[in-house]
Amino acid sequence: MADSRAHSLYQSYSRRKGNLPRSSAGRRPAAARGGPRPPPRPAADHALHELAALSRALFGAPDEAEILRLAMDHVAAAGPYSAEAGYLNVVGDLVPTPRDGQMPASAVSRRVRELAGQDGAVTVAGRPWARALGLRGSPGGLHGYLVVTSRSRPTKAERSLLAMLVRHTAAALSAAFADRLRREDALELRRLREERTVLQRQLISVAAELGYERAVHALMADVAASGGGEEAVTRALHGLTGLPALVEDRFGRLKSWTGHGRPDPYPEPDPVRQDEMLRTVAKEAGPVRIKDRLVTLVRPHGEILGVLALVDTRYEADEHTVLALGHAATSLALELGHQRKLAEVELRLHRELADDLLAGTDEASAYARSEAVGHDLHGSHYVVVVQWLNRTADDSFAQTVRRAVSAVGMRSLLTCHADQVVLIAGGRPHARALYEALARETGIRSGTIGVSAPCDSVDDIPHRYQEAQRALEVRRHSRERYGTSFFDELGLYRILGPGSGHRELETFVQEWLGQLIDYDSRHHATMVETLSRYFDCGGNYDETAESLGIHRSTLRYRLQRIRDISGNDLVNVEDRLNLQVATRVWKIVLGGPG
Repeated sequence: MADSRAHSLYQSYSRRKGNLPRSSAGRRPAAARGGPRPPPRPAADHALHELAALSRALFGAPDEAEILRLAMDHVAAAGPYSAEAGYLNVVGDLVPTPRDGQMPASAVSRRVRELAGQDGAVTVAGRPWARALGLRGSPGGLHGYLVVTSRSRPTKAERSLLAMLVRHTAAALSAAFADRLRREDALELRRLREERTVLQRQLISVAAELGYERAVHALMADVAASGGGEEAVTRALHGLTGLPALVEDRFGRLKSWTGHGRPDPYPEPDPVRQDEMLRTVAKEAGPVRIKDRLVTLVRPHGEILGVLALVDTRYEADEHTVLALGHAATSLALELGHQRKLAEVELRLHRELADDLLAGTDEASAYARSEAVGHDLHGSHYVVVVQWLNRTADDSFAQTVRRAVSAVGMRSLLTCHADQVVLIAGGRPHARALYEALARETGIRSGTIGVSAPCDSVDDIPHRYQEAQRALEVRRHSRERYGTSFFDELGLYRILGPGSGHRELETFVQEWLGQLIDYDSRHHATMVETLSRYFDCGGNYDETAESLGIHRSTLRYRLQRIRDISGNDLVNVEDRLNLQVATRVWKIVLGGPG
C-alpha cells in the first residue's frame, strides 16, 4: 500500500512541477491502445525522485517559513506519513506553523518543548505512530521541529526516506539562516556608515554655530579626505594651532605625532600615573592642562579609546585652540568608535569561523567562509592558545591579543574558549615575538602561550587544538611557567598528552611510584615531590636542595629513603628513566600531590 501511495504522490507532484512528459499525462496508457505495457518503475525509485525534486524546491525557497511549509506539504513523499505540526526556532522559542489553517494541539506543542532539541515520540489521537523530529544544522543549532504521524508503523525503508527528508529540510533551513545573517550584517554595516556620516555633519553644524566654522571645516575636510585616522587628526590640528599634536592610546602608548619635538624613543608609560591622569581629565568637561600639555579624552559613548593632546610649552593656547582641540577630539571619537564597531562585527565573524574550525567543519565551507572574512586558510596553519594571569578571556582581552597579533604581523582567526584566547594562525609564530607584544599590551609578563605542530588540512585543526593546549599545560607546570612552548619541541612530554589512556598512565605511575605515594600519604611526607624535583634539576644536589628549601644532607637522606622504600636504584639507567617518566606523569597528567 505504501509503495502504491508513493507512486501516486510522485505522479501528482511531478505533473504539478512539469517533471512528467506530456505524453504520460495526456494520452491513454499503451496497454489501453493495444500496445505492449512498459514495466512499472519501482515505487522506491519514484519516492527518491520526488524527494530530489522536493530538495531542489527547499533550497530555492525564499525563507525558513516557506521551507517548513514545503516539507510539511510533501512529507507523504517519504511514506505513509502526514505532517501533524511544524515549529520554527525564533529567538530561542519554538513557534508553531499552521497546518491547513489550524494550529497544532497544545499537548503536542508542550511535548515538543519538553524534548529540548532531541527527537522523541509524541501522542496524537488516532495515530499509532507519531514522532517529533528535530531540524538541526549549523549555524544556529536547532532550527525547529517537524511532527510526523502515520496510521501504520513505517517500514525501515520508509523511515530512511523520512530521515532523508528531515536532513534536507534542516540543511535548507541552515542555508536560509546563514543567508539571513549575512544580510543582517550587511545592513548593520550600512547603518554604521550612515550613522557616522550623520554625526560628522552634526559636528560641522555645531562648529558653525560657535563661530569657528572655517577652521573646523578645514579640520574635518582634511580628516575626511584622509580616512579620518589618528594621523589625519594630528596633522589637521597642528595646521590649525601651530602646536605639536599627538594621539596616545588609553595606556599611554604613542599612536601619532605631528609637529616638532617628538621624543625618541617615546617614554614607556607608567600604568599608575596613566590611570591617575585619565581620572583627572575625565572629571572635567573640556581639555585639561597637565604640565606642558593640553589633554582631552577620546571617548565615544563614555568608553575611553585614547588621548588627544597639544604640546604647549609657552602657554600660547587661547579659546580658539581649546575649541579646535575639542572638535578634533569629537571627530576622532566618531572615527575610532566607528572603527571599534566594525572591528566587533569582523571579530564576531572570525570567531564563528574559528569556533567551527576548532570543533571540526566541512572543508569546502571553511575555505569559502575564510575567503569571505579575508583570511587565506590554505597553507600551513598553527593553533595558538593564550592564557594570561588574572585576565579573563573576554572581549577586552581578545582585543588586546588582537592588537598584539597585528603588531607582530601574524595573520590569524581569533576566538575565546573558557579562560583562553585561541588563534588559528597562518605560518609558524616567532618563539618570543607574540609573548613580548602581549607583555607590552597587558603591562605584565605573567602569561603562557602554547603552539601546536603545523596543520596542513582543515580536518587536522581540532587535533592541533589539543596539541596547543598540551603545550600550554606543560609550560604552566614547568619551572619557567611563563613564555611560549611549541608542541613539536616538547620531547618526552608529547607522549604524556590526551592520546595516552588515563588508566594505563595510572598503572604505570602506581608500578614505579606506588610505594612512595603510599608512604607520603601515611607519613605526610614529600618523597615523590623530592624525587620529581631532583630529576627537574638534572640530579644536581645543591640546586635540588635549594629549590626544596632543605639542607644538602637532608636531601641525601631523603634519596636514600627513596631507594629503600621503592627498591629502585637511581644509578641504574633503566630505573632512573622510568622513575623520571613516572614523576612527570604523576605531576602533569595525574595532578601531582593529592
